[in-house]
Amino acid sequence: MQQAGALLTTRKEEDTAYIGEMLGRLLTKPLIVALQGELGAGKTVFVRGAARGLAVEDQVSSPTFVLMKMYAGRLPVYHLDFYRLTGGAEEADELCFEEYLPGDGIAFIEWPERLPGLLPPDYLLVTIELFHDQYGESRRLKFMPYGGAAAKVVETLFEEISWRTDGSLNREQPGS
Repeated sequence: MQQAGALLTTRKEEDTAYIGEMLGRLLTKPLIVALQGELGAGKTVFVRGAARGLAVEDQVSSPTFVLMKMYAGRLPVYHLDFYRLTGGAEEADELCFEEYLPGDGIAFIEWPERLPGLLPPDYLLVTIELFHDQYGESRRLKFMPYGGAAAKVVETLFEEISWRTDGSLNREQPGS
């Protein structure tokens, strides 16, 4: 079941990564995070930050040509990219992605709309929209939870986010 969504804007790539990192820190149980957005919107940047929050030490890169990369962290991290897929149940069956969705970890799926039948009822959809305004290149991140687990993660994430008086993201950790 779809819950209420939440929206925020980042002005720098490192802020997009930091929001991902904050999300990664909150993830304690297997979950699918589906990421939508045009090419260059920042999906992999977001996953790179989330992986850092999940204590992944390896360098995270886009799995566009290999379709999936796996990383060891607090939980296993599966980074999937469906950009090159044409869709269809047969293709999904041949690739055997179900065991990683979410499996025993966190599955980040870029371009989930290419194989929509793979998404379970409980997942988090993050849509990243690239736009330009008077501040330059920016991103709108829309968090749309489907199911109770995803809704709780979004609620907690937005409780943790703070902004400075100049409108920039406060990236200082509480207690530091």
